[in-house]
Amino acid sequence: MADKNAGRFPDPHEFQVPPELEGWDEMYPSHHLFSSDRADWEKGQFWYQDKIHAPEPMPPLDLIFQEAWQIALSQYTTRVFCIPPAQGIAQRMVGCYMYICAIPPPPEEIIGEKAALFEKRVFYVFEHYDELWDKWLSKFKVLGQEMAAVKIPTELPKFVPEEEVIPAPTGCYVSYDVIEAFDKLVNQMFKGWQYHFEMLNLTYLAYLMFADVTRKLFPGISESAIGKMVAGAYVSMFRPEEELCRLARLAVSESSVAGVLKGDMPVDQKITELQKTSEGKYWLDEFEKAKDPWFYVSCGSGWLHYEGSWLTNLDIPYGYIKGYVERLEKGETIERSLEEIDKQRDEIVSEYRKLIKTDEDRKAFDDAYNTIRTIYRYAEDHLFWVEHWFHTIWFDKIRDLGSLLVNNGMLTEVDDIFMFNRYEIPELLTELATGWALGVDIPMRSESYKAKAAKRKNILEAARNWVPTPALGVPPEEVAEPFTIMLWGITTDKVKEWLKGVEAPAAEDVSEIKGFASSAGVVEGPARVLKLLKEIVDLQPGEILVCPSTNPSWAPVFTNIKATVTDIGGLTSHAAIVCREYGVPSVTGTGVATAVIKTGDTIRVDGDTGVVSIVKRAG
Repeated sequence: MADKNAGRFPDPHEFQVPPELEGWDEMYPSHHLFSSDRADWEKGQFWYQDKIHAPEPMPPLDLIFQEAWQIALSQYTTRVFCIPPAQGIAQRMVGCYMYICAIPPPPEEIIGEKAALFEKRVFYVFEHYDELWDKWLSKFKVLGQEMAAVKIPTELPKFVPEEEVIPAPTGCYVSYDVIEAFDKLVNQMFKGWQYHFEMLNLTYLAYLMFADVTRKLFPGISESAIGKMVAGAYVSMFRPEEELCRLARLAVSESSVAGVLKGDMPVDQKITELQKTSEGKYWLDEFEKAKDPWFYVSCGSGWLHYEGSWLTNLDIPYGYIKGYVERLEKGETIERSLEEIDKQRDEIVSEYRKLIKTDEDRKAFDDAYNTIRTIYRYAEDHLFWVEHWFHTIWFDKIRDLGSLLVNNGMLTEVDDIFMFNRYEIPELLTELATGWALGVDIPMRSESYKAKAAKRKNILEAARNWVPTPALGVPPEEVAEPFTIMLWGITTDKVKEWLKGVEAPAAEDVSEIKGFASSAGVVEGPARVLKLLKEIVDLQPGEILVCPSTNPSWAPVFTNIKATVTDIGGLTSHAAIVCREYGVPSVTGTGVATAVIKTGDTIRVDGDTGVVSIVKRAG
């Protein structure tokens, strides 16, 4: 009898998680779970784990970003810019991990309706991008300022202050303020993510269109050559690193300042020492100017509350500055060589353009090239403002609410608020407000909330020690959905490997791995394998970074490493974009790099072919 499960992954409705994860499903809203009333549809889809946006177990409140992007990304594709064959991305949670699927194309008549709207809407944005970006940034800054202005009550007073009663009652009091504050924050977060995708899908679309034109005009052209043609842009995501470079150069101009910054003393002590001199005070003033907004950058992806930011982890920017000062004193260049990247781009574009034989083809190439060069920077421009600046403000505000709950005995620790999803927190706040309003000696369900938070932290920890299946449901015969390939790096071959149950082979048996040729160049050097965010401080000059996926906030390390190799991500992933912008060779989406390469191995990274060779194993 034929195996009914042959050629497919586990049924999402039958898949079992480890017993130590019992209760995981209570952490998330029901619409994010596989459900019997959607079973027929869900069983027929191909779901894969989203290791780009959710590589770790998902704290309940942090799911809000995922909820928001699911709506925003999908609506711009289906309803706003009407990309004819494309639909949205659906999400489901399983055992604290997020799985997604690209919705199959709509019926032909819908594709036709969308096509009629697509060209007018999309090409208008391409032609007016610069002015639209200015409008986008203005309104997004206003939204962030509105979020920062949301007032979180610091306490529930014994009695309402007299000025709120006489000469006229204000009408609303702290019981309303605390509930309203969270509602405002949620609405602002969803609005911010609506803005986030305003032009992002079009950025990826422009890349795909340009790549399609170049492949047709120049059969056999490498992906790295295409990537070179679009590299080189002044973008907001790299501004934090540029500010660190500026501060380092300023420090080197005053030896007393440089001496303090090079020291191994704690940051607080460095600040105390710098405050003793006029030069040090001036440097600290410049540091303060740079902090808002440029140090509102996450120490990681910006997706998880526990990552922190440069504002809350001053050791990180001070550590980078220390390294920059030492390199400057050795006569090294610390900034990315944008001029060199521009020169290489212009040269390769010119060489290929000379090969075009007809005016029609030349126009097609020029139009596609001008479009991608105009809009390409949006991918990293908007990223800083949304996933770093805006999210940092959100985390700060949510922690203010967490402090209020702790101070009133509802939770044990401030960050326990992140153990409740966005639908549950209003319940906590309503009970808090109700208890205050009722008077004194009112029993609250504090112990229940504390126990729930503790249980969920244990579940998340257990989930970190579990390796979930990479996919669920029915895989397509061929992975053709372009965003799945270009952003997530999911290919037909990779899915076939998953189906075979191929596990990472023993490291000593592997001499070569393959991935996407994401950033051109060939280098050889020692590998540094980083599996955890905090390990970035271990990265040494001249090493090759090997990691699951890079974070854009790691920009300061890219002028100091030889190459990057990742497990996850395609040609338009942030790892690929950042490496191209810094002229660092890169191979992304290898799937197994962190499993088969060990720190200290000598490896050769070929960013032109997507091949990583293990030249010599560490002793």
